[in-house]
Amino acid sequence: MRLLLAEDEKTLSEALVILLSHSNYSVDAVYNGQDALDYLEAGNYDCAVLDVMMPKMDGITVLKRIRAKGISIPVLLLTAKSEIDDRVEGLDAGADDYLTKPFATKELLARVRAMTRRMPELTDNLLKVGNVTLNRGDFMLSGPLGGMRLANKEYQMLEMMMMNPGHAISTERFLEKIWGYESESEINVVWVNISGLRKKLAAVGGNVEIKAARGIGYMLVTSEG
Repeated sequence: MRLLLAEDEKTLSEALVILLSHSNYSVDAVYNGQDALDYLEAGNYDCAVLDVMMPKMDGITVLKRIRAKGISIPVLLLTAKSEIDDRVEGLDAGADDYLTKPFATKELLARVRAMTRRMPELTDNLLKVGNVTLNRGDFMLSGPLGGMRLANKEYQMLEMMMMNPGHAISTERFLEKIWGYESESEINVVWVNISGLRKKLAAVGGNVEIKAARGIGYMLVTSEG
């Protein structure tokens, strides 16, 4: 799952990127409202965390503009303001939730999880294809022979494929969705993670496999027999 974090306090931003990455989110960080708007208009995020007070454009203005364009992703507003009127303004602008600084990191993660669980395609915490399941809560891949916790990128790639079984996902789409537009990662990182996932699917006794469709991408299919 890909998040946009817009927070102009760089020390806080760096800490939140680490926190969210350790929870298996892919995170792009920006430091002003104009960049936040530009990134969100690209339409490649599952959730956004926006600071209210930012240079160039405040978070509530960013929120109003993306909602006006029909961008309906969950948005959590971060702010040092705690007055009721400020909260109401943010919620009326289309925010899904509101968190006042300073906040506990556990609460931030809980609120992000709660928002994304309300997304129609993410209502089920367990994804199942064939005889394997992927738990979105603890990132465990399980099959007849046991289970193992997946690393960040492997988890996100398998989640994408299990949400779209039998449909090919291109290498470029994996890179864009998981590593980000500005990542310097090369195509071979996708192949390396696909290779690791194939081994782990076999290790848990899965009757599903990742097939490569030449020139198209990779897809998850149930093994024959």
